[in-house]
Amino acid sequence: MEISSMADFALAQMPAMSAPSDISVAMLSKQLDMTQEMGAEMIKAMELSVNPGVGGNIDVYA
Repeated sequence: MEISSMADFALAQMPAMSAPSDISVAMLSKQLDMTQEMGAEMIKAMELSVNPGVGGNIDVYA
């Protein structure tokens, strides 16, 4: 098989392979959005849970 025919074969396969890669990119984009959303929610939850007065004094006498 000649190199030029192999290149033609590879180029012929590109359109067929572009749809799955487009789907993969779209899925990764959605996952990135969800991860950023969850991170923002976790930061918000951690900010709301901060209470500096709790646990400051410990009674060591029983």
